Amino acid sequence: MTFNDDAQISGNKVKRRGRGAAVGGGVGIVGVIVYFIFQAVTGIDPGTIVPQGGTGGGSDEQVAACTGEEANNGNLDCRLAGTAESLDDYWSETLPAMGVDYRTPEFILFTGSVTTGCGNATSASGPFYCPPDETVYIDTDFYADLESKYGASGGPLAQMYVLAHEWGHHVQNISGIMNGLDLQTTGPASDGVRLEVQADCFAGSWVAAASSTEDASGDAYLKPATDAEIRDALSAASAVGDDRIQESTQGQVTPETWTHGSSESRQKWFLAGYKGGPDACNSFEVSDGAV
Repeated sequence: MTFNDDAQISGNKVKRRGRGAAVGGGVGIVGVIVYFIFQAVTGIDPGTIVPQGGTGGGSDEQVAACTGEEANNGNLDCRLAGTAESLDDYWSETLPAMGVDYRTPEFILFTGSVTTGCGNATSASGPFYCPPDETVYIDTDFYADLESKYGASGGPLAQMYVLAHEWGHHVQNISGIMNGLDLQTTGPASDGVRLEVQADCFAGSWVAAASSTEDASGDAYLKPATDAEIRDALSAASAVGDDRIQESTQGQVTPETWTHGSSESRQKWFLAGYKGGPDACNSFEVSDGAV
């Protein structure tokens, strides 16, 4: 998805934390995760992942103001900052209309490792949302792994989709959707999978409306997504499907252990949101076979 060149990106929705060398070995915990689901399903405390002396501490650095032209020319921090501002504009109007008070999440970019309200994490965690501190964390090295390890086609909208998915988890958190879920059970129709595909659906709903979101001057942040860009986003959603990951890492698919949903399901729900908006995203009301 392309930013309008004159779109003004303030950078005040995103910070960078820690630029040290990575202490983790890539995206070992597959895909895009809600942090506490990882602990609930595996029984492992994420705070134990980072050894003492990890590089994730230190003060936050505010991302500098930039323009849509800079985001289009490959400045990843600008692109993600602009995406965050567009997402914030979209959800600040959409959620109140659905009867939910909206508040902006914190958004931290990091490289290597990071200290969070959920404990310490490395790049092995992948992008995640931490409910206790209401913060989205993205290790920007993940995007290279998304293409090289998981076979996504790449492209700007694929990068934006990852952030929009995590922002969707924030929407679930402040809406109360996360309350009372059974996150110990796994499988294609488990609560964890329903939570993940709903976040994909919320991401799709933002993509459809993103060209109507506006900066402080009233200029649109983004141009409408092209068919090729939608294919890039779908490629990213497919790449982090449980079946795709399991097939590439263990040579077989074990649906009873799924926590994020199949490639087909993740694409289906993204398109449901893209075509029908957030009202089409109630993955908790559909039958098991429809997840």
